[in-house]
Amino acid sequence: MTETSFIPGPETTRAFREALGCFATGVTVVTTQVGGKPRAITVNSFSSVSLTPPLVLWCLDHKSNRYDVFAGAQNYAIHVMGEEQQRLALDFARDGDDFSHARWQANADGVPLLDDCLARFECRLSATHEAGDHIIILGEVTRAMHRPGHGLIFKRGQYGAFSGLL
Repeated sequence: MTETSFIPGPETTRAFREALGCFATGVTVVTTQVGGKPRAITVNSFSSVSLTPPLVLWCLDHKSNRYDVFAGAQNYAIHVMGEEQQRLALDFARDGDDFSHARWQANADGVPLLDDCLARFECRLSATHEAGDHIIILGEVTRAMHRPGHGLIFKRGQYGAFSGLL
């Protein structure tokens, strides 16, 4: 095996990205509504923060074409995608305005709630924090759900599933 060692910087962005890609993450779709229209974005930078109060976070690139929609969203939902939802995650990665391929209903705040996700966290914006080329969005969870199943995983630029314990 060949090890690659480097100092992160503008000349080593690709290597840094490859190193980060070694860490498998779950795949989420974040939804909100703007002007009565549903919006979505596929995200893998999701994490729990606190049980009391119930807080979660996700990160959004300043260069995202959906930055203005999500950076100031007061209410949104984070959907943990099941392994069978890869197509839906890819569709929302490409186009966050087209919900024609998704089954969903709006909650009381008008936030689109996707059917059949593995888990869902309905959130109210708690805080945002600037962090380099991203913004960290902290949400207080107002309602949550989950179901049995296997999560969709993203690692080294590919989607997959967790096969279970050995």
